[in-house]
Amino acid sequence: MEEIKEKANYCLNCPVKPCSNKGCPLNNNIPEFIRAIKEEDIKKAYDILSETTVLESVCGRICPHMKQCEGSCVRGIKGSPVNIGDLEAYVGDIAIKNGYKISEINRKNKDKKIAIVGGGPAGITASAFLLKKGFSVTLFEKYNYLGGLLVHGIPEFRLPKDIVKNTIQKIIDLGLDVKYNFELGKNLSLNELEKNFDAIFLAYGANVTTKMGIEGEGLKGVYGGNQLLEYKNHPDYRGKKVAVIGGGNVAMDCARTIIRLGAENVKIIYRRAEEQMPAETKEIQEAKNEGIEFLFQNNIVKIIGKDKVEKLELIKTELVQKDGETRKVPINIENSNYIIDMDYVVMALGSMPESFTIDLGLVLNKYGYIYIDENYQTSNKKIFAGGDIAGCKSTVAWAARSGRDAANKISEFLS
Repeated sequence: MEEIKEKANYCLNCPVKPCSNKGCPLNNNIPEFIRAIKEEDIKKAYDILSETTVLESVCGRICPHMKQCEGSCVRGIKGSPVNIGDLEAYVGDIAIKNGYKISEINRKNKDKKIAIVGGGPAGITASAFLLKKGFSVTLFEKYNYLGGLLVHGIPEFRLPKDIVKNTIQKIIDLGLDVKYNFELGKNLSLNELEKNFDAIFLAYGANVTTKMGIEGEGLKGVYGGNQLLEYKNHPDYRGKKVAVIGGGNVAMDCARTIIRLGAENVKIIYRRAEEQMPAETKEIQEAKNEGIEFLFQNNIVKIIGKDKVEKLELIKTELVQKDGETRKVPINIENSNYIIDMDYVVMALGSMPESFTIDLGLVLNKYGYIYIDENYQTSNKKIFAGGDIAGCKSTVAWAARSGRDAANKISEFLS
């Protein structure tokens, strides 16, 4: 507790709250929950956080804090920012240990039934906030566990699975009815849900790896990063050379998992500069500490091989500022091509929705995600959507924000 109090006392409790208002996707009341820690009232700190989030132990560990709350901390201007992540995780862990309740439930809306499809961060957060409002909520999940990418997308060394399980159990204890092994497009029909529920929230994610469209992408030994993490269908990496393409946390997670599985050499290849990587700074540094190499400002031209991956052809890039762009754009440098030996290639360039999304009868946007308006409503006003499947910003905190805000809009819709 003394170490935590020391971290809390470092906070200035700024009245303007840039960490909350500018930095935190969930707008957690950071100065106030830290003030409660200073007063050694952890239950009060938990109650303050529970007004805006139900994933304290998770977000405290895996959020890109330096790009969010800690990156907006006033103390970080001339020194180190307040370690907000550690403080949030501490409060969440104590709440689990001591059995603090999320909220007293108001049962006045129990006759209104809501179906949620997908048990990832958006779905479980929406469930919690709807249950707190007293609605009857049924969550349909394609696996036999909840958590989505919190379980199968983020490795154990970054987020212990017992933390996820205990965090979700607190939400289930609110009265959530979970139907496992139900998958939309297979044994779950949107039409049936419409008949049986007053509102539907789609939050089943978008986990199909985006392709580059280059020669050799269909060779044996080319994998999608999202699917590797979800299904764990890894080849034998022992003594092999592996290239991971991308600059986000999925790329870091893939590379750090692969080197743990015995790869001789792992290279992360990114076409922009290091400071432009969307991955959390600490994840990049930890990957370097584990011996993973980085090739910045390099772009893949071709994957070479007869039946399987044998080599990669790369080209160097320069960064150019273009009109209308908020960051510099990578441009290939002519005649800078070179070839490296490689055994496997992992694409970690982003993700897109499952193909069955096209058949749901809902309007999609130009990127293939489900179109939603400012109220999180789809083209069918009874059906709402959020998280990755609606093209929301791709971090756990932003997915949770969409789930919470969608829950509020569903409540307005039903009342």
